Amino acid sequence: MERTVSQKLESLYQLQQIDTELDELKKIRGALPEEVGDLEDEIVGYETRIQKYQADIDTQDADINANKTAIKNAEKLISKYEEQQMNVRNNREYDAITKEIELQQLEIQICEKRIKEAYVKIDAKKEEIEATRQILDERKKDLDSKKSELDQIIAESEDEEKTLFQKREKSAGQVEDRLYKSYTKIRNQSRNGLAIVKVLRDACGGCYNIVPPQRQAEVRERKKIIVCEHCGRIFYDVENVVIEEPKKTGRRASRAV
Repeated sequence: MERTVSQKLESLYQLQQIDTELDELKKIRGALPEEVGDLEDEIVGYETRIQKYQADIDTQDADINANKTAIKNAEKLISKYEEQQMNVRNNREYDAITKEIELQQLEIQICEKRIKEAYVKIDAKKEEIEATRQILDERKKDLDSKKSELDQIIAESEDEEKTLFQKREKSAGQVEDRLYKSYTKIRNQSRNGLAIVKVLRDACGGCYNIVPPQRQAEVRERKKIIVCEHCGRIFYDVENVVIEEPKKTGRRASRAV
């Protein structure tokens, strides 16, 4: 059986009320979920930074080992050339071997310089790792504290939230797909999470812009879905708030005697 517009609006309004209650529960948590997420991302960033520093240290260690090996090879060549010098037959051969020895000695000096520079870089990286680890430990403590606080808040509202989700699932099932998609889209675009509102004091209950009398009459009739021409929210009903004026207290007229 085809549901009337009034029934459709009623289902949407019930869904909105449930979602508003769920929004209120989320507000109780405040910025904690975002803070927890930010801290988790920050911790991952620090851990990645430490891994990068350690990778740099490993590279420097590999360079140090390579240069130490190069020094040993150069020392072997120097020993070999010095032996050859003992058996040269002329000055030309002697000078050539002497030049090779000098080249190997220069190679040793270069390698030793590179080793010293690598150790300096390693020390600097170790200091950066230590400083980063201190920050990391502080952030982990902050995360544990925030998580504990958030878990406590969630635990306090867990039953209520579970009940509301069950109600929401049932209520959402009564809303046709087209309307539900529109409702969800409007809710996601609105700051206050309101997708279906009443006309209050001649204004939209969502954006507070004035709603013309003719449009209010159409909303009251509930013959079709009416939306706010300013914000696109769906109108559920018109509610005129009557402001009672304070009763006037009169004075009794005194009669002259």
